[in-house]
Amino acid sequence: MKFVKFASYNNIIFMADTSLLEKVLSLQDKFQTLQDQLSSPDAMSDMKRFVQLNKDYKELEPIIKAGLEYKKMMENLASAKEILATEKDEDLRDMAKEEISGIEAGIPDMEQNIKLLLIPADPDDSKNAMIEIRGGTGGDEAAIFAGDLFRMYQHFAEARGWKLEVSDQAPGTSGGFKQIVFKLSSNTDGVYGIMKYESGVHRVQRVPQTETQGRIQTSAASVAVFPEAGEFDVDLKWDDIRLDLFCSSGPGGQGVNTTYSAVRLTHIPSGLVVQCQEERSQLKNKDRAFEELRTRLYNLEHQKYLDGIAAKRKTMVSTGDRSAKIRTYNYPQGRVTDHRINWSMYNLPVFMDGDIWECIEQLQIAENAERLKEAGE
Repeated sequence: MKFVKFASYNNIIFMADTSLLEKVLSLQDKFQTLQDQLSSPDAMSDMKRFVQLNKDYKELEPIIKAGLEYKKMMENLASAKEILATEKDEDLRDMAKEEISGIEAGIPDMEQNIKLLLIPADPDDSKNAMIEIRGGTGGDEAAIFAGDLFRMYQHFAEARGWKLEVSDQAPGTSGGFKQIVFKLSSNTDGVYGIMKYESGVHRVQRVPQTETQGRIQTSAASVAVFPEAGEFDVDLKWDDIRLDLFCSSGPGGQGVNTTYSAVRLTHIPSGLVVQCQEERSQLKNKDRAFEELRTRLYNLEHQKYLDGIAAKRKTMVSTGDRSAKIRTYNYPQGRVTDHRINWSMYNLPVFMDGDIWECIEQLQIAENAERLKEAGE
């Protein structure tokens, strides 16, 4: 690691990590080339290439911005220390000391941020997400709990201004869902990068609505979170798909249940099957089912990527493993505990109402620590 020594005062010498600057500045040529290519008149002649160029540009932009800000900070620090070393006017010296103090206080956070930006992130963090919730062990109570989880995510999405679209659902006999599949999308947030931490088994401990003896029962539901595949992520052809139409069994009145508006798609090479019956329009259901099929095919490869990272890390916060027990919701104690980071909150009603950001933020901090440790090894 390279350091540069700036001017000192009161026998304190500040050392700046210039290797960070060198790494960022070495990316400037690539960033400029991407800018030139994107602004070229024929940039959109090849849409697949244009999408990739735009993605690369957006990934580099925050790194370059942070690097230039860090460079400016170092220049201002050197200038202030030069004034302190040469200036005799006490007012100017006091101003320089104040500026130095402020800059030095902000440098550690700035350097940590740049280090994180330089570590390759999950390439799918910026994508929208498709989520599947399935009732697990516990019968009717598991389906009811799956419905509770869906409402929790629904409220969380509403609070962040995200759009939620249900593509398929199988209601439970006593409420909730045996299974529900939905998409979360946003024009500003990387939804998958936030929601990926929810993949795994969620366990609930409470007296079920169906229990007459007042006994506490443990039930579970699994959550799978997938990054939504873009148009150019998977080469999916209709020649490889079998289309089946059937009458919807969902809500929506007699019209829904008497017309062949529901769609089932089978990908013949892989055997993957998806269906959509939430819309009155067969065409809309067909489009949604196609998007879901493309996403599920894409995630067959994405899971290999996650498995590769998990093999390198001793404690992987976000593995995408839907069989991993990640969280317990204990109603008698009013407690929710995330077992990956040993984090607990004793305000379960608020959490179940969608206020889950604190937990996700702690998971992000833990994963960032893992990434920094991995980068330093």
